[in-house]
Amino acid sequence: MLKAIRGLSTIAIGIGCLFPAMLASAQTRGTETFFVMSNNADKNQVIEFVQNSDGTVVAKETFDTQGRGTGGVNDPLEAQGSLTLSADRSLLFAANAGSGDITVFQVIGGRLIFLNRQASGGSNPVAIAQSQNRVYVLNQGGAGSVVGFQMGFRGQLLPIANSTAFLSANAAGGSSISISPDGQTLAVVERLTNNIDTFHINANGTLGTLVANPSAGVGAFSGRFAPNGKLIVSETGSTISAISSYAVNSNGTLSAVTQSLTTNGSANCWNAITPNGAFVYASNAGTSNISGFSIGKNGALTALNSSSIVASNPENATNLDITISGDGKFFYSLNAMVGTVGVFAIQPNGTLLEVDEIPGFTAAEGFNGIAAL
Repeated sequence: MLKAIRGLSTIAIGIGCLFPAMLASAQTRGTETFFVMSNNADKNQVIEFVQNSDGTVVAKETFDTQGRGTGGVNDPLEAQGSLTLSADRSLLFAANAGSGDITVFQVIGGRLIFLNRQASGGSNPVAIAQSQNRVYVLNQGGAGSVVGFQMGFRGQLLPIANSTAFLSANAAGGSSISISPDGQTLAVVERLTNNIDTFHINANGTLGTLVANPSAGVGAFSGRFAPNGKLIVSETGSTISAISSYAVNSNGTLSAVTQSLTTNGSANCWNAITPNGAFVYASNAGTSNISGFSIGKNGALTALNSSSIVASNPENATNLDITISGDGKFFYSLNAMVGTVGVFAIQPNGTLLEVDEIPGFTAAEGFNGIAAL
């Protein structure tokens, strides 16, 4: 069911009076809020959507990152994690790939308050990961690198000395970054080399020696850690896409638990895991649908039904980034080629029930990144 959104309001809020509430809950009770990034080359913005508990949208606002995106038509960043919430949902980090920096917003009651911008320490930042009081940025351009930052007062990102780690090759196509639940391992997927890099995170925030692990399947794109510590990787494949799960060994090598289980769709580049670690969903951009899998205690993946397809988006939606609300109730799909976001309610058995399809931006204009409170 399609519901149009009319009107766009921007509320200017005085920053000084809100800082004492920095640690306040980011989620407004009775509502769900999610954000989409425009990646506009002239003025990157984050669009806020607020919805009722049934998923219907009630408001929309935009917030300037004060940086620049790259523009483009569809999936210009070729990455997952360009828009990332802190674990406690109190901060939102946005990658400004065009201006080479990161914007930090404070989240209060679903509203965003600009805090600061920080150079990414490399070229073309495309993905961000946060763990405790540290943030790591994946720079896709040039040699490709990961740079660490300490979070300071008012969300300031302070570069960690000697924390820059380079990927396995120049132009490796870094496409995702994720940190294990215990904060000990950082994983980067290299799209062009089909490698999954792991780094040990040292006590001072620097990164250990890169361990390059060949992907178990073809076309590794996005790797996300599940709450049980297993790494789940989306694979675009050659014809039919797949998804794999891995255990991380003490020396940084990976051992496949489930190897290249088919998604029965094409161009699976993104995945999203429920907060309780029970389910993972794969975004099949080429077939405009979503596949779903249960995650076993040992990390084994099992399709939720005989086809593994649990939701469909409009034809030619080319659904890109996907995300799940912090309470695990809703699943969101960024349908960039039709300019909508698909909203689905997550059922107890992991299947998805379509709630709404929300228009809110111009189709095929380079939107990348989605995050939900």
